[in-house]
Amino acid sequence: MSESERNEIPVRKLSLPFDGSIPRHWFGGNAMQTHVFNGLNLVFPEGERFFVRSVMDHVSQIEDRGLLAQVKGFAGQEGHHAHEHERYFSTLREQGYQIDGFLGRFTKFNRFCSRYLPAVFRLAVTAGAEHYTATLGAFTLRNSRLGEAHPVMRRLITWHAVEEIEHKSVAFDVLHEVNDSYLLRTAGFVFATAVLLGWAAVGTRMLLRQDGIGRAEARAMLRDLDRRDNGAMRRAIRAGVMAYFRRDFHPSENDDLELAHSYLGEIGIAA
Repeated sequence: MSESERNEIPVRKLSLPFDGSIPRHWFGGNAMQTHVFNGLNLVFPEGERFFVRSVMDHVSQIEDRGLLAQVKGFAGQEGHHAHEHERYFSTLREQGYQIDGFLGRFTKFNRFCSRYLPAVFRLAVTAGAEHYTATLGAFTLRNSRLGEAHPVMRRLITWHAVEEIEHKSVAFDVLHEVNDSYLLRTAGFVFATAVLLGWAAVGTRMLLRQDGIGRAEARAMLRDLDRRDNGAMRRAIRAGVMAYFRRDFHPSENDDLELAHSYLGEIGIAA
């Protein structure tokens, strides 16, 4: 990708009013729908700091000035995402959720990965995880019932989805410059799948359990959500996984930047 083809990645500093108006089940009154997003919320701050470190570890190897500019924007966006998601943790605590044990374990896991995984593999993991967040972001903007979410949380989700789409190619392109091995890219993606989806699922289950929802009821609720959108999220994730395993894949082939920018007005930002 040439320098002129690279999109700008602006850093937007939102500060959202997380307060007592946000109910425990802020997404349509549905515990499962809410906690699927809350489970992701719990892993985002530490996860995004890991992503930024993994990319910044390789800036000395980047010669493309356009890509270097995108790396700066990527780091800024992810840093602000981490900050806002972490601020939301106070709301979860005030609602009575015990989250600090989970957060401590996830932080230790991230530190272990940062210390013992090779830097280039951490970059490959980041590229894979960024593909998931961009895929989920685009799905959320296209298909989800965001109108059912509390306005503050809707703004948080929309802002995050827009910016994940804007910077979705950055880690992938840095990895390509550093080491374009197909095996490395796909191995990192497999690891990212296990970590991102696995930890988010554990966080979701923990919050449901604290709501008194057992495994059988949780499975029934998950099936109900799947029926409500006719399996659209499941199909979107599967399509994203299949695409990433193609040797000629590049994140920019999914041209959803215009879609993302059409939502900027909803978060109070001019396109």
